Amino acid sequence: MIRFRLKELIAEKEFQEGRRVTVHEISEATGIARTTLSRILNQPGWSTRTEYLDRLCAYFDCRIEELVEYVPDTNK
Repeated sequence: MIRFRLKELIAEKEFQEGRRVTVHEISEATGIARTTLSRILNQPGWSTRTEYLDRLCAYFDCRIEELVEYVPDTNK
């Protein structure tokens, strides 16, 4: 399963900048709908477009490995 680390990146940005970072702000800056961002944040394994991953990496100034990680399914 692919796990998004968006919550961690938001928390890190908030800490670094000393302010709250909202989904609305990220949506405005990236052009990604708030509903899509909410799904990425709250639904493990949510499928999304690579274009959105690119935009999020640009927004957070991070590498793809910092945004997503592979988690093996232990139920198999």
